[in-house]
Amino acid sequence: METPKPRILPWLVSQLDLGQLEGVAWLDESRTRLRIPWKHGLRQDAQMADFGIFQAWAEASGAYTPGKDKPDVSTWKRNFRSALNRKEVLRLAADNSKDPYDPHKVYEFVTPGARDFVHLGASPDTNGKSSLPHSQENLPKLFDGLILGPLKDEGSSDLAIVSDPSQQLPSPNVNNFLNPAPQENPLKQLLAEEQWEFEVTAFYRGRQVFQQTLFCPGGLRLVGSTADMTLPWQPVTLPDPEGFLTDKLVKEYVGQVLKGLGNGLALWQAGQCLWAQRLGHSHAFWALGEELLPDSGRGPDGEVHKDKDGAVFDLRPFVADLIAFMEGSGHSPRYTLWFCMGEMWPQDKPWVKRLVMVKVVPTCLKELLEMAREGGASSLKTVDLHISNSQPISLTSDQYKAYLQDLVEDMDFQATGNI
Repeated sequence: METPKPRILPWLVSQLDLGQLEGVAWLDESRTRLRIPWKHGLRQDAQMADFGIFQAWAEASGAYTPGKDKPDVSTWKRNFRSALNRKEVLRLAADNSKDPYDPHKVYEFVTPGARDFVHLGASPDTNGKSSLPHSQENLPKLFDGLILGPLKDEGSSDLAIVSDPSQQLPSPNVNNFLNPAPQENPLKQLLAEEQWEFEVTAFYRGRQVFQQTLFCPGGLRLVGSTADMTLPWQPVTLPDPEGFLTDKLVKEYVGQVLKGLGNGLALWQAGQCLWAQRLGHSHAFWALGEELLPDSGRGPDGEVHKDKDGAVFDLRPFVADLIAFMEGSGHSPRYTLWFCMGEMWPQDKPWVKRLVMVKVVPTCLKELLEMAREGGASSLKTVDLHISNSQPISLTSDQYKAYLQDLVEDMDFQATGNI
């Protein structure tokens, strides 16, 4: 018979008590607070010893066999963190992973006696009770608590035994069996520069006159007529108002705004931000709002600068809010950009009274939020990642959240520089 995969908490406590892994240690005499080294794999001073706890868990859980499998620090760390995140008796007390000299995280047991339970190999449940290690005497009680559920493939007659809906089976390769996950973070592919697609919608005096979804790997330019084609951004031509408006004066004013756009308003992705720049005479103000409303009552987030780029969206707080949303914050992160062209932002008047308003939705961010909504708080629920020109990838909610946390760590590392 195969050796069962150990439980993460009893295994972790045993490693802490042994004290043989560099930087892994208890922080108090009562042994309720512990520290885990958390150095980014791309740091110049990174050594394999810095990732000893992650490698040790990968070996113990059967995910990595030295000499057979290729070392993958990112995956080791992601799996370790995902396993800890599922444990309600353990919480992250301090995140010092960006400390330039001693990057680490501090965890602590939050349920009285929880550390003693896991030290004995028991598994505290959500009511604070413990379940002792399985034995023949405990088998009747064990089967009473099991839930039979179908595997992922519909129509299959096979059943998976799950003792707790919030946890995976203790089989060495069950995660890969149920939901094959790629080694590389698939969200990086979704957010790669060549994958950025934008849904652009234009309104003249509140009336929708244009909508188009297009790939713009190098960015786009909102223009009112044929502009300089040598510029790097793909032109998106807003329509002539003649066929949409009846008021002659309004048509004239809209035409003036479009003419004043000149070479356009440029929007592009670089690094973890979306950047905008005004290339013409018509002023433009922007705000990050809802997909249906620009939140015109609170004023603009800023003005698009003339011949000078400025950030209008930062991916890092969006991903952090997405993780919090999956954890039950109730706050849905925003991703829709609104631009008011040729006039002041509609703070005192309804936005539908403004001459030209343009909404830009990055479809990859919309997809990320939809995945979070589908997964909800269930760690066993699967969500499908759709990347253009590739096959959908199925992830559990836990895997999805772990990939999001990977993105945050990478963005934090890039922001602080390679220390």
